[in-house]
Amino acid sequence: MDHKEVLSLLLLAAVWLPPCSGTPERDGGGWASGSEVGLQDEGPCSVDVLDAASLTHRQFIERYAYTRPVILTGITDNTKFRLLCSKTNLLGSFGDRSIRLSTANTHSYKKVDVPFREYVDVLLKPQSAGALGSDTLYFFGDNNFTEWSPLFDQYQPPPYGLPGTTAAYSFGVAGPGSGVPFHWHGPGFSEVLYGRKRWFLYPPDQEPHFHPNRTTLSWLQETYPVLPPEEAPLECTIRPGEVLFFPGRWWHATLNLDTSVFMSTFLG
Repeated sequence: MDHKEVLSLLLLAAVWLPPCSGTPERDGGGWASGSEVGLQDEGPCSVDVLDAASLTHRQFIERYAYTRPVILTGITDNTKFRLLCSKTNLLGSFGDRSIRLSTANTHSYKKVDVPFREYVDVLLKPQSAGALGSDTLYFFGDNNFTEWSPLFDQYQPPPYGLPGTTAAYSFGVAGPGSGVPFHWHGPGFSEVLYGRKRWFLYPPDQEPHFHPNRTTLSWLQETYPVLPPEEAPLECTIRPGEVLFFPGRWWHATLNLDTSVFMSTFLG
């Protein structure tokens, strides 16, 4: 049975099986080991959080699309996709597939190809604050859309687009304390399927102070506590069921508080 057939059976299970206390949605999808301790400090939330039902597409364009980030709840229902992204299901479907890892620094210079199972079993572990970004391999993006299309086809992206843009997916799995230091690019959405992801954002004209080869965790521990109020970022932690939108050219850094599975939809 190939990975497409496995995913088809899993999707049928997602449709027909009722929720129970042991479902992946209730236990973190099996991604958090019994010994794993996530980062507890979610920080404040200074980003607008809105129920998508209260915001029309036109209002989204007028208020947020080009000016500031926003977190939307209830904008998608990716329950089925989340089930397919449990640890057991992803390893069963894609464990032997090669994935491309990037270094977790601002420019992501180095690329390394490894089997997905090796990444999960060997490299997916809590991040040390002292580790350099160039020494940290991170699975996010560079996805093989041909091999992973049976999974990605089940994802429901946020319905709000921007005029003249098309959507491109970037899927990832990363351990607690990992993340990407400050960088910027075009606009997009970020959704967490499992775990929690803390975001730090600055507008295009307010470049933050950071070292491109130091991790977000080290920035949070060393630089963040001494920032003057006028240099504080916009920030918030998103959980499953929440989608963060960031406008183009906004500086942003991310920090995974737990072992996290996530999907970004870039608009370009």
